[in-house]
Amino acid sequence: MRIGELAALIGVSTRTVRHYHHLGLLPEPERLANGYREYRLRDAVLLARIRQLATLGMSLDELRDVLADDEGWDIREVLQELDADLAKQQDAIARRRERLAVLLKEADLGSDALVSPDLAAVLSVLPASGSAFAEMDREMLALVAVMGEEGDQAEVAELLRPLTEPEALERGHELYRRLDALATADPDDPEVEAVADALAAHLPAEMRAAMVHGGEWYAAITSEMSPAQAEVFRLLLQRAREGT
Repeated sequence: MRIGELAALIGVSTRTVRHYHHLGLLPEPERLANGYREYRLRDAVLLARIRQLATLGMSLDELRDVLADDEGWDIREVLQELDADLAKQQDAIARRRERLAVLLKEADLGSDALVSPDLAAVLSVLPASGSAFAEMDREMLALVAVMGEEGDQAEVAELLRPLTEPEALERGHELYRRLDALATADPDDPEVEAVADALAAHLPAEMRAAMVHGGEWYAAITSEMSPAQAEVFRLLLQRAREGT
C-alpha cells in the first residue's frame, strides 16, 4: 500500500501518518527502487492501534511506552488510569453544569453571579458606600471568580471573613476613605506611608502572606490606581514580605 491508501484504510490523513512518523510512533518503511514507500498489513494494524489509543486520550509518552514494549507494559493498567482521569473530568464537568443551571435560573445575572455564594456573601458586606476605591477593590476581588475554581473562591472567602467583623468593617471603611483621598495626592505624601502601615495592621497575616505568594497580582491591581494609591500597595507588599 502507498501512504494514501494506508491513510484512507484507517481513516486518517496522510499528514497524520507523516506526523506519527515524525514523532517516532509509526516506523517509516524503506523506500522501494521507484522511490515510494510500501506499507504492509502490520503498518496498518499499528496505525489503527495508535489512532484508537490517541482517540481515547492517551498521552504521547504513554503511547510510546505501550508501542515500544507490548510485553513489559500493562496496557490494561494504562487504560484503567485513563478511565479514572476521564471520570474525574466528567465529574468536574457535571459540577460546572450544575453551577450553570443555578446561574441560568437567576433573574439578574450581575457581576456577582459568577462568584460562589460564599464569596458573594462576604463581598456584599465589605464595600463602603460611595467609595470609588471600595468599588474597585470589590471588582478586583471578584476576579477570583474568573481566575480560579470554586475551591479557590472558598479560600479567599475565608481570608476575607475576619474583615467582615464590625470593628474591622469600621476600620476598613475608614481606610477606603483615606485611599480615596489619595487619588490626587503625590506618591511622596506622608499620608501614603501612614495608610500603608494602617493597611498592614488591618489585614490578617494570612492575607498578607497570600499577597507575597500571589505572583503578578501587584501589577494587575495597581494598573488603574493613582500613583499615590499604587505606592501604598507597593509599600504594603514590601511590609508583607518583611513580615511586619
